[in-house]
Amino acid sequence: MKSSFQKLINSEKPILIDFHAAWCGPCKSMSPIISDLAKNLGDDARIIKIDIDKNKPLTRKLGIRGVPTFMLYKNGELLWRASGMQTRQILLNKIQEFIK
Repeated sequence: MKSSFQKLINSEKPILIDFHAAWCGPCKSMSPIISDLAKNLGDDARIIKIDIDKNKPLTRKLGIRGVPTFMLYKNGELLWRASGMQTRQILLNKIQEFIK
């Protein structure tokens, strides 16, 4: 795994990673929800978008087969993972679960 990715997920704050693709319709539908969540969470958590087509080795390493795929990390540990569209409330609840 890339060391920059490892540094990213080693954060003490929850980090939601949105693995997406430019050609993915559901990813485009999720985009405003992700932006809104990022604004509302402020400094309590981070949301990062990673384009699977530009990060193929990482995508393979993590076993991502479909987009969107969401992965929530804290202190380097994968806490939650889901593929497919998610509601704003599901994502918000998952992130808030791990904000201390």
